Amino acid sequence: MKETYRMLAGLMLAASLSLSPLAAQEVQKQPQVKSQKEAEAVMAIFQAPDADSRIKAAQELLTKFADTEFKAIAMQMIAASYQQKNDFENMVVWAERTLEVDPKSYHAMLMLASGIAQRTREFDLDREEKLARAEKYAHQAMEILKTLPKPRPDVPDDQWEAAKKDFTAQAHEALGLAALARKKYDVAIAEFKLAIEGAANPDPATMVRLGHVYNLTGKHDEAIAILDKVMNDADAHPTIKQFAQAERARAYQMKQAAQKPAEGAPKPEAKQP
Repeated sequence: MKETYRMLAGLMLAASLSLSPLAAQEVQKQPQVKSQKEAEAVMAIFQAPDADSRIKAAQELLTKFADTEFKAIAMQMIAASYQQKNDFENMVVWAERTLEVDPKSYHAMLMLASGIAQRTREFDLDREEKLARAEKYAHQAMEILKTLPKPRPDVPDDQWEAAKKDFTAQAHEALGLAALARKKYDVAIAEFKLAIEGAANPDPATMVRLGHVYNLTGKHDEAIAILDKVMNDADAHPTIKQFAQAERARAYQMKQAAQKPAEGAPKPEAKQP
């Protein structure tokens, strides 16, 4: 799904830096640069080699070009970079700033929905408030995606539909995380399955989460099956495969334990011939 985001970002950048209007077709309105210097500042964000460099480049754009039409995108990129760094607090700050500038930024909504749901704990005093907020962002993002036009006319329809499926899958994953935080395991399973089955490019991390919930509900065979898919996925990140391997081992252990007679239970009498 990160690849989908990069693809769309590149398309938006190409459309914006051309300094020419898009064709007369229903497409997303893209920001435009006003000078070559601004174009170079925007390009620096997308060419940054790592999260810290991207944050620095985006902040420089916001400082040097206060009236830039790329304000929301720069803030969104800062939020995504903090998400990459696992800096939840700063991700929330910048995602919320993005929504202040662009209330329809589904990227910011998805970051907030997932981040808040994932970090909400069972005994948080404001648990329900946090989870309701995460669910609100997820549902809002899905509604926007339903009718969202292409970023530019030459994007193939199949690529755009695939991208929307992957973003919608992120919303379902966030709803699954919220359900998991509430220990509503059946809802969590349903949402994670929607995320996996509805995505053009299913996220192996979501599969591991589904396997985890299957284990929590005693569905160890289902857990093993989905985790095996992750282990056999050549494109899955090694860290994700490590989590999958550990969860799969746990599934086998729990399955074996469930099959053993209860300790201290009377043994069945041998049948007489």
